[in-house]
Amino acid sequence: MSLAISAAPAAQAADSVSTKPNLIGLSKAELKQAMVELGEKPFRATQLWHWMYHRGETDFDRMTTLHKDFRARLADNYEIRRPRTSVDLKSVDGTRKWLLKMDDGNEIETVHIPEEDRGTLCVSSQIGCTLTCSFCHTGTMRLVRNLTSAEIVGQVMLARDGIGEWPSPSEGRMISNIVMMGMGEPLYNFEEVKKALHICMDAEGIALSRRRITLSTSGIVPGIKRAGEEIGTMLAISLHAVTDELRNVLVPINKKYPLKELMDACRTYPGATNARRITFEYTMLKGINDSPAEARQLVRMLQGIPAKVNLIPFNPWPGAPYECSTDEAIAKFADIVNAAGYASPVRTPRGRDIFAACGQLKSASERPRKSRLDGGLAPAPQVGVLPQQPTVA
Repeated sequence: MSLAISAAPAAQAADSVSTKPNLIGLSKAELKQAMVELGEKPFRATQLWHWMYHRGETDFDRMTTLHKDFRARLADNYEIRRPRTSVDLKSVDGTRKWLLKMDDGNEIETVHIPEEDRGTLCVSSQIGCTLTCSFCHTGTMRLVRNLTSAEIVGQVMLARDGIGEWPSPSEGRMISNIVMMGMGEPLYNFEEVKKALHICMDAEGIALSRRRITLSTSGIVPGIKRAGEEIGTMLAISLHAVTDELRNVLVPINKKYPLKELMDACRTYPGATNARRITFEYTMLKGINDSPAEARQLVRMLQGIPAKVNLIPFNPWPGAPYECSTDEAIAKFADIVNAAGYASPVRTPRGRDIFAACGQLKSASERPRKSRLDGGLAPAPQVGVLPQQPTVA
């Protein structure tokens, strides 16, 4: 099976960006206010919400439960607008990646991973990333800006357009789960991510359960408790190391929020139970973080936290300074964590052939950070060239 690539239709690429306000991304309260300002009763917002988020409709003329004059005024004043597709890629394993263009011309990536019992959509929260995680391709990009709630929800809606999942099915969804694990750090765009996820969870629209949505953070400690209280989705921690010395290199935000603070925040995460465990993501890097001693240290760190561990074989990208751990090393690591009572599945790499796997996302429109370019001030570390690590027994 060959890699399938399709570009956006020429007509779409040539379209000028509309200046009309986009109704996607407004909260229910904001949508009601917009309807009042248009001279309508607030209940019209509920009807409109159903058409946009349950049925996926973008054409006001086809919203037949709305009276004709109202539909005309909506069309004169607003749009229901998705991001535009620049490139649509499909992997040999069925994974699909969209390169999406925003109204300002900047681009992001969104990935759909179909599985036998679920379909997961990996959603971006920023254009680029302010963090510089050394194993992550997105980390080689500069941060351009935060995405708006419209651009975040728009990724979900465009993906559902692409796989034909309107109106919202009651069961058997092809997009059954959302993970905020795409480009960017969600907790550095808290308000827009919160707004977008509340729209996705609303029972009268897209209607995804909060237990079907996972927010992943690299460890922005002050935002973790707030996310539990105000958003209430599942939580994932991008961990990848069991010592501050190593994590400072792999996930540099650790210098600001070291492991003790991060683990304390996880122990007090609102709603964490054995039924709602925190997921710890651990990328397996050959000779870097994959020893049995580090597995045992990870088990000690997790004590008191309802947790599971996702072991992620490193997914290579051009110029990456690391290699993936061997199958044997990953199996030994997993056995130790499993034996301690923590589920530690090894994630099957998906979409590697289209750079859609974990850690591979990078918008083709963005340039690498200066520090990652030849002659920059701070080149990426070489494989195995890391600060001297304390012995982990």
